[in-house]
Amino acid sequence: MRIVAGRHRGRRLEAPSGPDVRPTSDRTRQSLFNILSHGDWMADGGDALEGADVLDAFCGTGALGLEALSRGAARAAFLDRARPSLDMARRNAEMLGETGECRFVLGDAGRPPAAPFAAGLAFLDPPYGQGLAPPALSALSAAGWLAPGALVCVEVASTDAFAPPPGFDPLDHRDYSQARIFFLRHRG
Repeated sequence: MRIVAGRHRGRRLEAPSGPDVRPTSDRTRQSLFNILSHGDWMADGGDALEGADVLDAFCGTGALGLEALSRGAARAAFLDRARPSLDMARRNAEMLGETGECRFVLGDAGRPPAAPFAAGLAFLDPPYGQGLAPPALSALSAAGWLAPGALVCVEVASTDAFAPPPGFDPLDHRDYSQARIFFLRHRG
């Protein structure tokens, strides 16, 4: 696994092995970030990544938040309830020299602690098949993790049903081999 573009392009990231680990593939991540960079997502027509405050919930390796930083985001918060995952995200940020722009929070996205800041761009990549995304979106919103108007990207298995909770408007979705990514706007 590697950073696919931006100032850290080509830099490798530490990734766990095993059947229970499912980081977003480089190809899917490249497609997602191309959509964010070139889509018409922002009111001013600008790049959704440039200067963004980012949340990477269910962060795992931290690849989504670190990719955002590589492509111009200002800072990122990494949230995961598994200490080994959060530690891996921290090590990956250290390898890239990005720890000054990062906050690492041990916590459950379904019952999040206080937010270090409200993110204008958020990524949620929960474990597949457990229906965790809708309640996590509601909880993150209630706890102040998402700014009004935030753009939210939610990855679920291609076979998982997903409906955004109240307060989130669907904008688009894209299908990949094993995954489906939904783009939402947080009404806040």
